[in-house]
Amino acid sequence: MPKRPNTIQVKLESTADTGYFYVAFKNPKKMTEKLELMKYDPKVRKHVMFKETKIK
Repeated sequence: MPKRPNTIQVKLESTADTGYFYVAFKNPKKMTEKLELMKYDPKVRKHVMFKETKIK
């Protein structure tokens, strides 16, 4: 994995309450708001909204 100097890892968790998540990178200096993306959730077989949470 390449070194990304100003990025942090964030967890994108499904709003369909399936427990499915993606891991993404974000530069907190350039993007101060939380990420919200429409992505595919294979457990419900639909595109649903994924919201940013912290990785524990």
